[in-house]
Amino acid sequence: MAFIHKDFMLQNDTGKFLYHTYAKSLPIFDYHCHLDVRFIADDHQFSDITELWLAGDHYKWRAMRANGIPEEKITGDASSIEKFKAWAQTVEDCIGNPLYHWTHLELKNYFGIDKLLYEDNWKEFYDRANKIIKKEKLTARKLIQLSNVDFICTTDSPLDSLAYHDKISADQDFKVRVVPSFRPDEAFVIGEKKFVNFVKKLGRIANTAIKSYPDFVKCIEERVDYFDNKGALISDHSLEKLFFKKSTDEEIEDIFQKSLDGNEITDEEYEQFVTRLIIDLGKIYHNRNWVMQIHFGARRDNNTMMHKLIGKDTGFDSIADQSGLAYALNGLLNAMCQNNGLPKMIIYNLNPEYNHIVASAVANFQGNEKGIKGKIQFGAGWWFNDTEQGMLRQMTTLADHGLLMNFVGMLTDSRSFLSFPRHEYFRRILCNYVGEQVEQGKFPDDKRLLKKLIENTCYYNAVNFFTKAM
Repeated sequence: MAFIHKDFMLQNDTGKFLYHTYAKSLPIFDYHCHLDVRFIADDHQFSDITELWLAGDHYKWRAMRANGIPEEKITGDASSIEKFKAWAQTVEDCIGNPLYHWTHLELKNYFGIDKLLYEDNWKEFYDRANKIIKKEKLTARKLIQLSNVDFICTTDSPLDSLAYHDKISADQDFKVRVVPSFRPDEAFVIGEKKFVNFVKKLGRIANTAIKSYPDFVKCIEERVDYFDNKGALISDHSLEKLFFKKSTDEEIEDIFQKSLDGNEITDEEYEQFVTRLIIDLGKIYHNRNWVMQIHFGARRDNNTMMHKLIGKDTGFDSIADQSGLAYALNGLLNAMCQNNGLPKMIIYNLNPEYNHIVASAVANFQGNEKGIKGKIQFGAGWWFNDTEQGMLRQMTTLADHGLLMNFVGMLTDSRSFLSFPRHEYFRRILCNYVGEQVEQGKFPDDKRLLKKLIENTCYYNAVNFFTKAM
C-alpha cells in the first residue's frame, strides 16, 4: 500500500466515514496566507519544481540546515538541480516531522507520485515533476484551482497600492476571490528608524503632514478605508509579546514625538504605545466589521550572522515566552470592550504552554448582541504548531474552554502554492479525533450532529465569520 492512501491519518472507521463523506470535498477558505499576490495577478508560470517547492519555504530550509546541507544549496547560488537533490537527501531524514507528511501529500496531490522520496531516486522525481509542471502548465492560478480553493486572503502592507489585487479582481475568468489583509507591522516598531520612515511614507500617501499621534491614527484609518474599498475584511498583527500598559493621551503624544525626533524610548513607553495602538485599531476594525487577527509569540531573526547574510524570514525564528500574559490579554480585550470597540478577533499564540490561558481569556468576551458565534476565536495551531500534536492540543483546549462547533478552522500561513494540503492534513486529523471520541463513547454517534461539526469546522464557520453581512 502507498504511504499516502485514501485513509492516511484515519485510524478508526468513524473518522474514515466523516472525512470521506463530509470533509474531503469541501472547498478551501484560506483566510490567512503569505502567497505573493503578484504571482496570482500575473498567473506566474513556475520554471521548475525547485522554484515551486523550495523558494521562500523556511520550513524546508530549517530542515536542510539541520541535515547538514550547506547554505549555498538552500538559499545560495547553487543550481536548481543541486538544491532539489539536497532537499531529497533531507526528506528521508524528516520522518517524525510534519514536513515528511506534507512532502508526500504534495507529491501525491499535484504530481500523482505515490512512491517515497529518497536520496537515491531524486532524479526520477525531479524529471517527472518538471515534466508535469510544463505539460499541465502548473501556473499559480492553476494550482489554486486544482486545490479547490474559493477564497484567499493575502498579507499586505498598509502602504501597498493593491494594484495586483485590482488586476485579479478585473479578471472575470478567474473565479477565486482574492482579497488583501491589512498588516501594519511597521506601525508598531516605535523607537526604531523604520517607524519614522513608515510615518513619512504614510504621510506622503495620505498627502498630509503627520505631526501628532491623532494624525497618525487618522492616516492609518484612511488606509483601512482604502483597503475596505478594495474588498478587505481582515487585519493581521504580528507581535512578539502582548502588553497592557495604561497611559494618558499626553503620554502617548510624548512617546510619539520622541520617536519622530529619533530619541530612544523606554520599555514602559513601548508597552504603552503598543497597548494604545492595538486598542485604537480595534475600534477602527470594529466600526467596519472587520476581523482582527493577532499572532503573537515569535522571537524573530535570532541568528544575527545569518540575518545579515540572507535577510529576514529565512528560518531563524523561534517560540517566545512572556510573563503576565493573562493580565495583558484580558486587559486588552476588556479595554476594547469598554471602548465599544471590540471587533471580531482571532488570537493565535505560538507558545503552546499558553493554550489554556488564551482559550480561557477569549471565553470571557464572547457576548454580543449580533448573534456572532465565537466572536473571539482561539486560533488554529500555526507555524511551530501546525503538526498533528499541535493541532490536537489546540482543538482539545478549545473544546475544554469554548465551543469546538464554532471554530473557524485551519489556515495555510504559507508562501508556497503547494501548501494547500495543510487543510487536508487538518481535516484528516480533525475527523480522526472526532471519530476516536465517538468510538470511545465520548461523543454521540449522531450523523446529523457530526456532519454539522465537521462541515462547520472545515469550511462554513470561516465563510460565516468573515462575511461583512452581520
